[in-house]
Amino acid sequence: MSAITELHSRTVVLRERNIDTDQIIPARFLTTTERKGLGRFAFHDWRQRADGAPDPAFPFNDPANVGAQILVAGRNFGCGSSREHAPWALLDLGLRAVISAQIADIFRSNALKNGLLAIVLPDAVVDELLARPGVELHIDVARGTVRLPDGRGFEFPLDEFARTCLLEGVDQLGYLLKQEPAIARYEELNHAR
Repeated sequence: MSAITELHSRTVVLRERNIDTDQIIPARFLTTTERKGLGRFAFHDWRQRADGAPDPAFPFNDPANVGAQILVAGRNFGCGSSREHAPWALLDLGLRAVISAQIADIFRSNALKNGLLAIVLPDAVVDELLARPGVELHIDVARGTVRLPDGRGFEFPLDEFARTCLLEGVDQLGYLLKQEPAIARYEELNHAR
């Protein structure tokens, strides 16, 4: 997992509400525990026409969105099953953050544990972002803020442990492993008693 302290990127927009994890990555692609390569299946059924050709109307097939690392989505993003493959697929697709007015709790937890920022902002702000695809945003993880090009900033809630892991680029196990010297000292002192 790579550290994320700040992110400056254009947005790609999916206005749909209630985007569930099966739409993010269909169940038929959950045959692996490898994260690499899952991005090609992200939003698969929306990205492809019935004949298998890419749908040019889908935002992730638009060349103008190549390199965009922030997804702005309709309310209730990531609902449905708790598959961890969903944030894996979004990360492999090149995203580093998802912004919505509501993000399903289990998806949000899985996303943060895997280094994908899951940011909840007020409805009015998200509605503005949904209406302005491709806008440049600046996200500061340490401060918990999203800044728009006009200078307005909006705070977003972020659990302190998740913030620490994102800033340090470690997952929960990686965080514990970094504490090994302190744990060893404690064990030595406790054993001496």
